Amino acid sequence: MAEASDNSIRVDGIQLAYMAQVRARRIMNLILIVLFAALMFSGFATADARNAGGFWDGLGNVLDFPADVFGEAMERAHLLPGYLLKYLPSLLETVNIAGAATLLGAVMGLLLSLLATRGLAPFPWLITPVRRLLDILRAVPEIVIALVLIFLLGGGPVPAMIAIALHTTGALGKLLSEVNENASLKPVEGLESVGANWSQRMALGVLPQVAPNHLSYVLLRFEINIRASAILGFVGAGGIGYDLRNTMSWGQGKFDEAAAIFVLLFLTIVVVDQCSSALRNRLTHGTSPSKVTS
Repeated sequence: MAEASDNSIRVDGIQLAYMAQVRARRIMNLILIVLFAALMFSGFATADARNAGGFWDGLGNVLDFPADVFGEAMERAHLLPGYLLKYLPSLLETVNIAGAATLLGAVMGLLLSLLATRGLAPFPWLITPVRRLLDILRAVPEIVIALVLIFLLGGGPVPAMIAIALHTTGALGKLLSEVNENASLKPVEGLESVGANWSQRMALGVLPQVAPNHLSYVLLRFEINIRASAILGFVGAGGIGYDLRNTMSWGQGKFDEAAAIFVLLFLTIVVVDQCSSALRNRLTHGTSPSKVTS
């Protein structure tokens, strides 16, 4: 009886401690929600106060520009195929910028990710400096890097490609290093026991394990870089973004061409997304998406 009573006391103590932890967690969550709401509303109030036109004053006109673009595009719908062909070379330039930047950033990001992964880096003292370098590359927006490079090198696709490649290096380096940390070290240790050097251990023991995830992140980054290269065109970095800025700056009379550029960008993103999804499914499952879902 005494033992049963002691067990009951211990169970009650555990339940009381658990309920105390639950109450403390709920109070902490409530405090965090209140802080988040306060920061959000105060930030919105500050931004609205500094807005030149006033957010609430312009809220009723937010759909005016899309309506003008859509209306003019409908009136000149018969000219849409010609506009698509007209701006297709600019779109190809944008895709080439994104592809070259993604390839260059993926190569540099892969190398830096291996140097920044604990247990895989050849020199452990390099891990922290490499990670800080990746943080810096990832923290600086592409448009800031592009503006500096355009000032130094002049306008064109090269500054855009370098800017996107540097940001891609930082982003992919971080993601790929996290994937590398999940790789099994047993193949690496086996290769090391037979005298393989560091590059051989990485190429034969690590990359085959993480290649599907690496390629998935690279393809996702390629989609992001297409949009980034189009945005950089607004600052004179070439590509279809430059044409979009010109058509939108012209105003009435060019909105139908702006609509054609939007259609081209949308179709490109859809095609790239579908191709990337099919390739990722083939790599991860060894079959087509239709067979996986069935």
